[in-house]
Amino acid sequence: MTDSAGRRTPRADCTAGPGGGITFDLDLGRSEDGEAPELLLRLRGAKGAGGEGGTLRLPLSPLRDGRLRAVLPGAVEPAEGRWDVYLREPGADDDGAVAVEPGVRDLRLLVDHAPDSGRIAVRIPYPTLDGRLAVRCWLRAPHAEAGPVTFDGHGMTVEGTLYGTCLGADARVEARQPGADGRVLRVPVTGQEGAFAFTLPLDRLADGPVTAPQLWTLWLVPGTAEDGPAGGVRISRILDDVWDRKKIFVYPGRDAGEGGRATPCYSTDNDLCVRLEPEPVP
Repeated sequence: MTDSAGRRTPRADCTAGPGGGITFDLDLGRSEDGEAPELLLRLRGAKGAGGEGGTLRLPLSPLRDGRLRAVLPGAVEPAEGRWDVYLREPGADDDGAVAVEPGVRDLRLLVDHAPDSGRIAVRIPYPTLDGRLAVRCWLRAPHAEAGPVTFDGHGMTVEGTLYGTCLGADARVEARQPGADGRVLRVPVTGQEGAFAFTLPLDRLADGPVTAPQLWTLWLVPGTAEDGPAGGVRISRILDDVWDRKKIFVYPGRDAGEGGRATPCYSTDNDLCVRLEPEPVP
C-alpha cells in the first residue's frame, strides 16, 4: 500500500514472547545520511502525544537481511491500555510520524502462557478496525485469571487461577452493580495452590422486575491483607493471544427471574462480567 506521494506505508511483522517482549521487523531500507528511523508507541487517550508515560520510543537497528528491528523489552512496563504504533522518519518531528500497518503477527508463545510471578504484564500486538497496528497492554498485580465457565440450573460456575496473593479464610467473590448505590452480591470462593472456583446464582442478581439492562462486574476478594485495588481483584482473562474477546467468547443467557435474563460476557478490556437485561418479548 502507498500514500498519495508514492511512499510505501510502513508495515511491521511482530513476534510476541512469553516474558512480555515484542520484536517489530520492518522492511524500510536506510536513509542516505545514516540516521535511523524510530518507532513511537502512543497510549491512546493520553493527554498530549508527548505526555509523561504517553509515548514510548523504540530505536530501529539493521538486520542482516536488510530489514530494521525495534524491540519492546519485557522489562519495560507500559501503562495498561491500547498503544498505537507509528514510524518517525529521520528529520521528521513526532507530529509527522505515520501509522504502521500490521504484517505477520507471531503470537504462538502467548497461548497457554503460565506466568512465574505475581506481577502480570501482558502485551499483544493486534490490528485495529481501521487497519493499523496497535499493542494491547495489561498490568495486573495481583491477578485473577478466569478459566472455564459452566452452568447448572440458575448457577454460573467459574474456575480460574489466582496470581500474586492467596485465598484467606473469608475469601469471596463479589458481583458488583456499578454506581454509588449499586448492589453487591457476595458468594464464597474455594481453592488451593492458586486455583479458585465459585458459583454465582444468577437468579439473585435482580431485586425486582428487570426493566433496563445492567452490567455486573466480578471481583475476587482474597480475604487477606493483600486484597488489591479497591478491595478486590478484577476477574479477567488475559493470559493468551486474544486481545479482545468480547465478540469471540459468547455464552448463552439464563433465566434470572423477575423477568430478566443473565448472560456472562467479557468487556472490551477482557474483564468477566454478567449482563442482566429484560427477557425478550416473544
